[in-house]
Amino acid sequence: MKKVTTAISAFFITVSMVFGQQDPVLSYYMFNTQTYNPGYSGMSGMVTATALTRQQWVGFTGAPSTTIFNVNTPFSLFGLRSGAGLLVEADQYGFSNDINLSLSYSYLFPIGTGNLGAGFSLGMLNKTLAPEWFIPSGTTHTPPSGDPLIPENDESFIALDLSVGVYYEGLNYYAGISVTHINQPKIKYSETATYISRQYYLTAGYYFQLPNPAFELIPSVFIVNDGATTQYIATNMFRYNKKIWGGVSYRISDAVTGFAGIELYNGLKIGYGYDFPISEIRKGTSGSHEFVVSYSFDIGLGKSVTRYKSIRFL
Repeated sequence: MKKVTTAISAFFITVSMVFGQQDPVLSYYMFNTQTYNPGYSGMSGMVTATALTRQQWVGFTGAPSTTIFNVNTPFSLFGLRSGAGLLVEADQYGFSNDINLSLSYSYLFPIGTGNLGAGFSLGMLNKTLAPEWFIPSGTTHTPPSGDPLIPENDESFIALDLSVGVYYEGLNYYAGISVTHINQPKIKYSETATYISRQYYLTAGYYFQLPNPAFELIPSVFIVNDGATTQYIATNMFRYNKKIWGGVSYRISDAVTGFAGIELYNGLKIGYGYDFPISEIRKGTSGSHEFVVSYSFDIGLGKSVTRYKSIRFL
């Protein structure tokens, strides 16, 4: 097949993201644990609702745009400490417009000086393609109809999705391991059929109390593997009085991120992050933007509790 148009190249961007490392890349991973680890459900002891939007590679045709809403809460099930969560995720990139809807459950129990959550999520993936081809006239470019593997019309497919995870939080540290798409959902578009690969997540962080007790240094790491490639993110964050924070992340061979946030009033917090790309894609984009808003409140008192240390809920 000969070289095709710029629009067709967008299709290959779509394919590589859908069937490669297909989960969204998030700079605010430490504030959005519920999205990728169902074992975190209910861990904070409060009802926590988080909304996040990310505009990636602004100015780049077909760049990803992600919106996420999740909420989790602790509860008791037959006398067992438990947690439940809801995730709604909309992801647009290239010709794709995907929706992920899932419910999660976790069993919470004490281990040592901390708590461990072991959970799973069950949900639905709705993957949609809406290709828009432009073939220049008077050229020898092959049209989409000339290759049965390239969709010419709109396509949509729904598949069952399962994820599992464990999450531990101690007095001064936390760690979590999870696997999304553990059942490798099968996606079929007309002439083609493939499987969404599993994605493996590892995250960990530590709280360092500085000489001034109002300040904390919180380094963390985030590792994602899809069976073929691995992405590493290292973050260093300062937090003042548990109400104002800022920091820097480095995503190896990809981007440097600066982020900051503040608690406006009891339980309501907002944050912003900006990715500066360091890969070759920087030539076609001004960077990536990410906004997050979160509200936490205690289900017993109807108001938020500010004694927590965790940076995973803003």
